[in-house]
Amino acid sequence: MVHIGNDWDEVLAGEFDKEYYLQLRQFLIREYRTQTVYPGMYDIFNALKYTAYQDVKVVILGQDPYHEPGQAHGLAFSVQPGVPQPPSLVNILKELQNDLGIAPPPYDNGCLIPWAKSGVLLLNTSLTVRAHQAGSHRGKGWEQLTDRIISVLNEREKPIVFILWGANAKSKEPLITNAADPDLAWAGLSAGRHLVITGPHPSPLSAHRGFFGGRYFSRANDFLTTHGLEPVDWDLSH
Repeated sequence: MVHIGNDWDEVLAGEFDKEYYLQLRQFLIREYRTQTVYPGMYDIFNALKYTAYQDVKVVILGQDPYHEPGQAHGLAFSVQPGVPQPPSLVNILKELQNDLGIAPPPYDNGCLIPWAKSGVLLLNTSLTVRAHQAGSHRGKGWEQLTDRIISVLNEREKPIVFILWGANAKSKEPLITNAADPDLAWAGLSAGRHLVITGPHPSPLSAHRGFFGGRYFSRANDFLTTHGLEPVDWDLSH
């Protein structure tokens, strides 16, 4: 029914046969037939397609896809090439420059596929949305699937950094039961194998409450290199 094309197919085997997903699928069939829905149906699972389970180094959680024309393509916070960067992404790239000195790409390039290919799972908690209606597909079953994705990542032995911005993303923190104590993780003294980094949402409505200065990108890479893993290449200019 759903074919990702990498190890996610095995990791999520059976998930797409469960009753909640079959009901979600029927809902989506009706929605795509009768409404304008983003992203396109062939882009829904792009986050998993671009970043295989064993390749995940960092998880960045979003809420639901962008709901204006031409923006969403299945990766949280990312827009299709040639589309102006939405305000939240502008703030993310501004923090990246402050943190690592990486200059933002041109304003009409907000495509984060290079991050996905470098090991960043850009996962929304709901994977579809009606045009112009933020949150319109919440509570339909997507959350059950994406909670499962977070849980199987939590079970993985190889360390992962989870970056949770805003209340919606932070509500998923209880699923990450194998998180290290951040004060001890750097020295390898914590039993947990993953790192959770939280902060306010990068939206202009909340970014001024402490999003800037969070150093999410350097902290993630420091944790990865401390555990003998290749850091993420956050530079979008390649």
